[in-house]
Amino acid sequence: MSLSTIRLSINGEIVELRAEARRTLLDALREDLMLTGTKKVCDMGNCGACTVLVDGTPMYACLMLAVDSQDRDITTIEGLAHGQTLDPVQQAFIDADAFQCGFCTPGQIMSIKGLLQSTPAPSEDEVRRAVSGNLCRCGAYQHIVRAGLLAAERSGNGASATP
Repeated sequence: MSLSTIRLSINGEIVELRAEARRTLLDALREDLMLTGTKKVCDMGNCGACTVLVDGTPMYACLMLAVDSQDRDITTIEGLAHGQTLDPVQQAFIDADAFQCGFCTPGQIMSIKGLLQSTPAPSEDEVRRAVSGNLCRCGAYQHIVRAGLLAAERSGNGASATP
């Protein structure tokens, strides 16, 4: 087993870890760096629970190698809040009651965060498309879409979305 030193930029901080070249970004985040907000559910790129932002784009961490994530800016759910102040997307999920069991919630939030960074005033269809790769077993999709629209609205960019 050959280990390499991997330097990652996670939530604005540079971290180093020793891992095999085959180590996924998801396993590096959860097991090596103890950033367990990114969920490991299907581990096959089917559910979206492991979604993180890589250079601002939502990506499945289970399909990325940690070594291939070097020199890229990675943001996890832990990197959104500022101290005790939640990110507007996180707060919108609470206000719109957009989660039940919570397993898919971090991935859903990261997908919407990525959408709002590229499209500050998304339509309902754009929000739906942004989370189409994130499965919710509880069926909270209407609330999740409402949370995305609410977050855009609170940023001064979107159409009205009543929680």
